[in-house]
Amino acid sequence: MQVKSHITTQRATHPVDNRLAALTRWLAGPLAGPDFTLAPASADASFRRYFRATLADGRSFVAMDAPPGKEDCGPFLHVAELLRAAGVHAPRIHARDLAQGFLLLDDLGAETYLDALNQDNAGALMGDAIGALVKWQLATRPGELPPYDEALLRREMALFPEWYVARHLARPFGAAQAASFASVCALLAQSALAQPAVYVHRDYMPRNLMVSEPNPGVLDFQDAVIGPISYDIACLTRDAFLSWEDEQVLDWTVRYWERARKAGLPVAADFSEFWRAFEWMGLQRHLKVLGIFARLTHRDGKDKYVADTPRFIAYARAVARRYAALAPLARLLDELER
Repeated sequence: MQVKSHITTQRATHPVDNRLAALTRWLAGPLAGPDFTLAPASADASFRRYFRATLADGRSFVAMDAPPGKEDCGPFLHVAELLRAAGVHAPRIHARDLAQGFLLLDDLGAETYLDALNQDNAGALMGDAIGALVKWQLATRPGELPPYDEALLRREMALFPEWYVARHLARPFGAAQAASFASVCALLAQSALAQPAVYVHRDYMPRNLMVSEPNPGVLDFQDAVIGPISYDIACLTRDAFLSWEDEQVLDWTVRYWERARKAGLPVAADFSEFWRAFEWMGLQRHLKVLGIFARLTHRDGKDKYVADTPRFIAYARAVARRYAALAPLARLLDELER
């Protein structure tokens, strides 16, 4: 019997089809036969691809294709175990072939938070996401994940002048501008490193949360680290692809802070102190993502991401203008738009 596949968009001569054919052959083992259909489930900014495998009886799984040499499945497997041990709904691993870079996972559904969120359901969905985040942070144990250290924080922020400013805008910083930017980066890194360290997903945003039972299903967690406690809530509420009014962001951040305190997490006792750390942490991420989105466009040919850069410029400008210490960045952002 031939394996049935819905994937018809790629030419047979394209080299990635070789991996798709190998994945299809491999799946016949863990799925106990070739009677299944394959359809694209999602793709991300890396080299990983995901396919939904649906059996004749209606059951479905997700197959990951992570090319060895470009992607390492080890962190994904380890963090999946940590999430599930914390009581967070991450996919189980049903089969693996690390030599080929193939995994067979639970199917957590086809509806992301990004697709589902609206004014009517946002309170319930975001409440579930906050609850799962608190569970994840409470499970923190030293030595399990790499640290979100100063070197990593600075490498991430350096993507902004390299890729967004110099490559995308074609307006590289002069010496004075570079010095101003470096001074702000030092402040942001210092703020991040002063925070209590917990497990950090690093992409805990609506695109990576699935509407599921239990809710939410959590995906794209392979880059998790131990780092600043405000990082994931900033990532959730100031999203790359979805914007909320400041009042709504403040409300959800307060709700997280209250739940975290009640659960015994080491958030600041004064909410205003936590809010400042949250805003500065979000700004560090915004600068990083601006650089990443520009790099995806100009290096990797994935130009859809750059359309969302105005959202991040708006986030960054708003935060920089609220704090006197960040005024040099506000001036830089204004200069880049002249």
